[in-house]
Amino acid sequence: MKKVQESAEKIQTMQIRGAGRIAKAAAEAIKDYAERLEVESLEEFNEKIKTVSQILISTRPTAVSLPNAVKVSTRHSSESLEKARAEVIENATLFIKNADLALERIGKIGARRIRDGDIIMTHCNSNAALAIITKAFEEGKSIKVFATESRPRKQGLLTLKHLNAFGIPTTLIVDSAVRNYMKEVDRVIVGADAIAANGALVNKIGTSQLALAAYEARKNFMVAAETYKFSPNTIIGNPIEIEERAASEVIEPELLEKLPYVSVKNPAFDFTPAEYIDMLITDVGILPPAMAYTVIKEYLGWELGEI
Repeated sequence: MKKVQESAEKIQTMQIRGAGRIAKAAAEAIKDYAERLEVESLEEFNEKIKTVSQILISTRPTAVSLPNAVKVSTRHSSESLEKARAEVIENATLFIKNADLALERIGKIGARRIRDGDIIMTHCNSNAALAIITKAFEEGKSIKVFATESRPRKQGLLTLKHLNAFGIPTTLIVDSAVRNYMKEVDRVIVGADAIAANGALVNKIGTSQLALAAYEARKNFMVAAETYKFSPNTIIGNPIEIEERAASEVIEPELLEKLPYVSVKNPAFDFTPAEYIDMLITDVGILPPAMAYTVIKEYLGWELGEI
């Protein structure tokens, strides 16, 4: 349970951030817990696995990669304790392996859509988006990048460090400057925290303004997303909950206390309509947003009755 609690705390406090990293961390925690769990019956095993699953899922309500990772890792059809344990461990291990392979596939597929000389804009810090950009650069394409700060957590600084390590020329811009520089950009590539059944994107706050600016400027808006980031619950109309972060991320608590008529809104994510998205670059290929439902049903294996 210790690793589960540590992982849950790190996910909740954003020491582990990014939908892909969160999903892998959850699978690793479940694998460790299943290996160490001392129980005497299958019923007790199932109950305890269910409990830790709920702990992990509750940490970040918007990142659907989390429940998808937990579902894939914990499901089993065994009727004996040890077989169930072995199946959970195997499922979690396979999820972790496939998560890494998914990034490789997305990088290779997405890089084919990058042309030599392209200027790319990206937002926040997405492993999937970076996989495309760095793969294109490794293939010898001369590219440049505009990276947003991504306030208030400034995840854009992580993107800068990553691209700088590859030697990719990168310009940091404030979030509010995206429309100003969109005219210099050839395409926008962002990641995803969740994709709804109708193809709408949930991603770091500010993503929708990039999409709107790209739409206005007739620039391609590309979303890089592993299949486990698609949201099954949206099939039956359940909305994706947008996480509201603490006001202290935006303004010092001491200052806010002196401003009795001031309140703070700090949503971590926003929605981008499907009509602003040109393509979804996934580990199973390039898809239009309209095919999101197919991914949920065919690749994630969710049925309406179990949601």
